[in-house]
Amino acid sequence: MPLELRRPARTFTIRQLCQEFKCTPRALRFYEDKGLLTPARDGMNRVYSYKDRARLQLILRGKRVGLSLQEIGEILDLYEVGDNCAAQNARSLAKFRERIVALEVQRKDIDDAIDTLVEACNRLEQHLANTRPDLLPQAADYDQVLRARLGDHPEAAH
Repeated sequence: MPLELRRPARTFTIRQLCQEFKCTPRALRFYEDKGLLTPARDGMNRVYSYKDRARLQLILRGKRVGLSLQEIGEILDLYEVGDNCAAQNARSLAKFRERIVALEVQRKDIDDAIDTLVEACNRLEQHLANTRPDLLPQAADYDQVLRARLGDHPEAAH
């Protein structure tokens, strides 16, 4: 590869990567223990390369979508195969499709659970309205407290 097309030899400290990716030094050391990251050493300090940075980005993306560290490691290891990333891309595609199916099932289960809970809340509110209407404001107050704790996320609006 022509010299001018190579990435600069910039390195990163553990602190820089933790700040950039909003993770802890403990997490980076854990990924290193699992063989997912292999930073160089300068005395006692870890020195991360562009490759380490890219691997960390892929690790965090994989975790975010629910891949196990073993699955992430399998995908990362295929980078070195030397087939222009074809094996890595094929493995990634298969894993991503598996996760999509699993997440769609989870979404349906969650939607069903929400529907069940909403129906139960409606029945309970109706029962309280008929038997102890004085208790209904407490239920509404509790609902507001919960929504505030959850940061009034749109998911909490159901």
